[in-house]
Amino acid sequence: MNTGVKITAFAAALAATFGTAYGVGKGVGPVEEPRKAGHGEHAAQEPQEKAGDGHAGHEEGATAAADLPGGLQVSQDGYTLALETPTPAAGGSTLRFSIKDAAGRKVTAFTTEHGKELHFIVASRDLNTFRHLHPVKAADGTWSVDADLPAAGGYKAFADFKPAVKGAKGITLGVDLSVPGAYAPKPLPAVAPTATVDGYQVRLGGVLDPGRPGELRLTVTKAGKPVTDLEPYLGAYGHLVALRDGDLAYLHVHPNEGGPGPDVSFTATAPSAGTYRLFLDFQHGGKVRTASFTVTAGATGKTPAKASAPATAEATHDAGEHAHG
Repeated sequence: MNTGVKITAFAAALAATFGTAYGVGKGVGPVEEPRKAGHGEHAAQEPQEKAGDGHAGHEEGATAAADLPGGLQVSQDGYTLALETPTPAAGGSTLRFSIKDAAGRKVTAFTTEHGKELHFIVASRDLNTFRHLHPVKAADGTWSVDADLPAAGGYKAFADFKPAVKGAKGITLGVDLSVPGAYAPKPLPAVAPTATVDGYQVRLGGVLDPGRPGELRLTVTKAGKPVTDLEPYLGAYGHLVALRDGDLAYLHVHPNEGGPGPDVSFTATAPSAGTYRLFLDFQHGGKVRTASFTVTAGATGKTPAKASAPATAEATHDAGEHAHG
């Protein structure tokens, strides 16, 4: 496939942040965005104003917060993710939440991006369960969505949105929730370059290194044949979420143009050495499927293409289900 697809991503210039670009086909280089400026961030002050007036430390703190990977904060830039159902029952449950502004009011106006005003992700702390959900907003700003959380344990919910305010930037907030009951954590799935879901095989190749960009390429096939007619889903031919094992730092990227397969690629810079879970959503035959991978960056020196784990990793039932709101 020779058509290129570029990616817009939540990116940052420091090593503690993800730098991303996303595309389809060959020969696509990284496309990086400047550091995401926080909504309402203070303008730079003159040197004489910074000295001794107490504002410099406040501004540095705001900048440091803005440089964090997404999803690590429940509040950022004057907005808070308020979860009304922090302890849902195992199985089917309705989750309710809102985005509140600095005055504690529920936000009702959002900018539509990739077909939705807000994208909502729920993942288990052990990274075996993943849900990309599409909640419905009530007139008062309360969002609700049905979610299948299969087992007791800790989960994290992410709200990815952009307020409909002049100059506002995209924000990803994260909040913990717990499903009561006996908790039996599962081990992280093994590193492997291939995932199988519903008869589709998705191969992951490339490198993921901390502090420097590397191309990751995902190739979708079925019955040994390339899938060249991927269908648009929320205006894109593929959606990728990356979560860092340990703190679940979050990255969500969408292609802007091109398609329709079989290759989907992006350039990513890991914010640190460690282990990551990648969740690729793609649509074919009218159904959205999720292929999941475990990859390492840094100390081990392993890359997705050279991992010593088994050649094929079956996509888990939990990660493979894709709920719709």
